[in-house]
Amino acid sequence: MDFVGVIIIKMKKILFKSFKILQKTFYLVRYDGIVSITYKSYHRYVEGGRKAVTKGINIRYKLLLKENTLRQYEVWMNTVEKRDKEKRDKEKKHMDYNPLISILMPTYNTHVKWLEQAIDSVLAQDYTHWELCIADDASTLKSTLTLLKKYDKKYPNIKIIYRSENGHISKASNDALGLATGEYVTFLDHDDTLAPFALREVVKIINKNRAIELIYSDEDKIDEENRRFEPHFKSDWNPDMFFSQNYLSHLSVIKTDIIFKTEHFRVGYEGSQDYDLILQCLKFIESKNIYHIPKILYHWRAIEGSTAKESTAKSYTTEAGIKALEACFKNDKGVTICQGLLPNTFKVDYPIIDEPLVSIIIPTKDNYQLLFQCISSILEKTLYRHYEIIIVDNQTSQKEALDYLEALSSINNITILKYEYVFNYAKINNYAVRQAKGDYVAFLNNDIEIINTLWLNEMLQHAQRKEIGIVGAKLYYEDMSIQHAGVILGIGGIAGHAHKYFDEEAHGYFSRLKIIQNYSALTAACIVIKKSIFKEVGGFEETLEVAFNDIDLSLKVLEKGYRNLWTPYAQLIHHESKSRGLENTPEKKARFDREILFMKEKWGVKLLEDKCYNPNLTLEHEDFSLKIEERN
Repeated sequence: MDFVGVIIIKMKKILFKSFKILQKTFYLVRYDGIVSITYKSYHRYVEGGRKAVTKGINIRYKLLLKENTLRQYEVWMNTVEKRDKEKRDKEKKHMDYNPLISILMPTYNTHVKWLEQAIDSVLAQDYTHWELCIADDASTLKSTLTLLKKYDKKYPNIKIIYRSENGHISKASNDALGLATGEYVTFLDHDDTLAPFALREVVKIINKNRAIELIYSDEDKIDEENRRFEPHFKSDWNPDMFFSQNYLSHLSVIKTDIIFKTEHFRVGYEGSQDYDLILQCLKFIESKNIYHIPKILYHWRAIEGSTAKESTAKSYTTEAGIKALEACFKNDKGVTICQGLLPNTFKVDYPIIDEPLVSIIIPTKDNYQLLFQCISSILEKTLYRHYEIIIVDNQTSQKEALDYLEALSSINNITILKYEYVFNYAKINNYAVRQAKGDYVAFLNNDIEIINTLWLNEMLQHAQRKEIGIVGAKLYYEDMSIQHAGVILGIGGIAGHAHKYFDEEAHGYFSRLKIIQNYSALTAACIVIKKSIFKEVGGFEETLEVAFNDIDLSLKVLEKGYRNLWTPYAQLIHHESKSRGLENTPEKKARFDREILFMKEKWGVKLLEDKCYNPNLTLEHEDFSLKIEERN
């Protein structure tokens, strides 16, 4: 790229950063007032210059976002949750099937305030066919033992075993399991609480489908004053997310028969013993028999030293989680496990088998600088070498671009195809796939720039898995804010990009920017897929000339029973819309409206029921904020 081009890109990055700071400043002015912001910024500038001002704005912005999130959750509790309660109160209480649910609770020197609240939350259940199985792990606090004996004496459905020696949580949990006689087992930490309707919601689902073997719910946290915060509204069953972190956590309910097929709570896995148990259970459970209840049924106590308070509070939990995953994948040749990008997250690496040929397909027209940047970054920064590049030239007329294409045609693994028709993204790529020699196809826009050398290794390892369809990457704008980190169906009517505009280092909603996971759809600006799967689903829908053809492809792949996957370990810059421009002409807007109509007519309600999202989260924004309006 020439000197002028480099300067232009650097200037754009500076402007992007300045624009983002300006956006944050306007946000702060709305809440703190212009006088306060000006006063604080002036003094920061005097003390530390421009960097101090920027740092101050960023810190206050994050704090204000956190405060607003708390307010938003309070509104949600007073509207959506309140309406759910009113609806529940009107429901018929009788159910045909009333299974006994065994609640396991290991205790050890628990503060009586928290232990009493935990047990009382079980007693407050509006579903009464339960037993509480407590194993005290040789507590030395007299107050803990006195409280347990009080409950033991008063309530026949509270069973307590008093261990004579401390054996830690796995042994205590197994002793609690030994007391269980219920058809289903669930778990309650000794300082947490259940929502009063938790068990009834679980049994309602079991009554609808007796084949269900694993149920989990959404959860939130409670502080020492019993104030609720940080709700975790989870994805439906998301296997690759679960292999990246124990997102099921609380409340989890498992059929007892399944647990007794496992090695129970294994000694040596303390800190992730519950994660290990579920990983063992998954060997005996089909995905169709896992059910997610999108309601807050569990309140996780956040006190000093707890994992709920901060993820680094118990570092051994990450090590135990790695050990549990290693045991889970021990029969999968070549699979390795390591810590993920954050504490208590994990990375499962799959071997690349036989180093298959990957066909990288890039449509282009004119715009020499973009294409040069794209191709150069592939050639210089792609560690995986067994690939071919297929460039589809869609009526290039600029001399500089034509000369560059001519030069590229002399490189052995680069092919230039001519497409002499009006632009149609779907047709162009379908045409290129028919010429591709590889067993795997990587679709790239010509405004993509590679920034990490392992991008293709990271994507190909998952594309090779028999259960995986499309693999997507983490894409940044030029200022390194998030452009694509998976696609959420329903946002804006059709689909939107998860975490759009988030900062490069942001963790995202419950670490979702930092973990491998399944998404319903992915953007074709950078995806990898088996050529056989692409052909199996009929390729890109050619009626969708520009927009949504990748969403349509993703949904067709899901229909065939494959999972789509997004990885944060493949990172690229997407100089979005540089090659074709924006949708700002009457013709482009009319075409866009036709494509929206096509998607709604073809996919209907599926566009509003994203199983990798949650019905409690908004479809108006891409930031995982709460949906306050009433659910259906």
